[in-house]
Amino acid sequence: VSHFLDILLRPMFNQVTKATTFINGIDFVRQIENYRNSGRLLPTTLFVTFDITNLYTMIPRHGAIAALQKFLSKHADNRRIHGMTIDTITRLARLVLDTNCFVYDNKYYQQIRGGAMGSPFTMTLANVYMWEWEQTLLEYQRSHNEMYGRYIDDIFMTTNLSFDEINSRLIEANQQDENIHLAHTISSKVEYLDVLVENDNGQLKTSVYHKLAAEPYILPFSSDHPRHVHRSTINARLIRAIRLCSHLDDFDKERINIEFTLLLNGYPPKFISYHFNKFFQKHNVLSVMENLDDIMYEQLHRTLLLQPTIKERQRHQQEQQQQNIQSKDLFVHYTFESGPLVNFTKELKHLWNEHYINKNPIKQNIRLRFGTKSNKNLCQLLVNKKPSKSLLRDVISSN
Repeated sequence: VSHFLDILLRPMFNQVTKATTFINGIDFVRQIENYRNSGRLLPTTLFVTFDITNLYTMIPRHGAIAALQKFLSKHADNRRIHGMTIDTITRLARLVLDTNCFVYDNKYYQQIRGGAMGSPFTMTLANVYMWEWEQTLLEYQRSHNEMYGRYIDDIFMTTNLSFDEINSRLIEANQQDENIHLAHTISSKVEYLDVLVENDNGQLKTSVYHKLAAEPYILPFSSDHPRHVHRSTINARLIRAIRLCSHLDDFDKERINIEFTLLLNGYPPKFISYHFNKFFQKHNVLSVMENLDDIMYEQLHRTLLLQPTIKERQRHQQEQQQQNIQSKDLFVHYTFESGPLVNFTKELKHLWNEHYINKNPIKQNIRLRFGTKSNKNLCQLLVNKKPSKSLLRDVISSN
């Protein structure tokens, strides 16, 4: 039921809140650069970040349901979503909240406040509750022609008020709802998501932010994955660095950090060097790596920043599916093994073309797409996440 409600409501919520929601750090950099390009970034501009303490477990049941009903009443067509009434959706939401149970120390407990961590609907419901709470602050930012955006429970704002004025405004917001507690930072240089953003006397500067607790771990080169996955790991990290780093010197530092991380995870130096060069050759910017060309880097940064990320493409595909647009891609997922399944994709494509496409010309526009699944690791095999059968029997017998 939780998964069903999430699928039903999240696309609608995403569409309604699109203008004030950050998809990821890359989307955040786009929006902060648009803020600068519009002439609103001044030497006096301060950045404000704050997160909500324990959002998922602090939202009140009745308040969350009321916020959900208000949201649906405002945005649903004829009080229905895909034929389902608001009353039915509300009853299902209550069912999810009232049946959250967990096991601790061989005892069953029922959660009576907030939502269950990991439950798909919990995040959607928390977002709806936050949407209701943030309207006052959002209107305040709009009236001052300032930026406001949120990623789940992490909020970013810009302001040209004094430190004391904006701090006073945030104290008021913190007292608006007893269930929402803010921990905020006000400065010309702040960390937000995976981005370090700075206002250097009216000049915007962004770079990759690494949390102190983050470890330099990526997919090991020795792992049993197709080699293209390791190549993609290098490309993905370089693209992310270029998108997030507005200046060449910051990118060069991040490039060195990427190289060290790859070496620590067993990637051969020749493999790293080859794919680094190939990446810059592909984008016709070898001078960025060889001569640290600022102009070429700035062009590359703008080009890659405007390209949609994987998550954005996935969201677009979901929106298309909501509009009943049929996909022409047929996805096949299989568990990769370096032995017998090495040629699986080639063999299946051959069979697909020989026995399906060639005999059905009308189906030639359907593409066969492959995705690999990894074998379970030791943690997945050895860790038991479910309560024992004897405990379940005891609960059933006691009832």
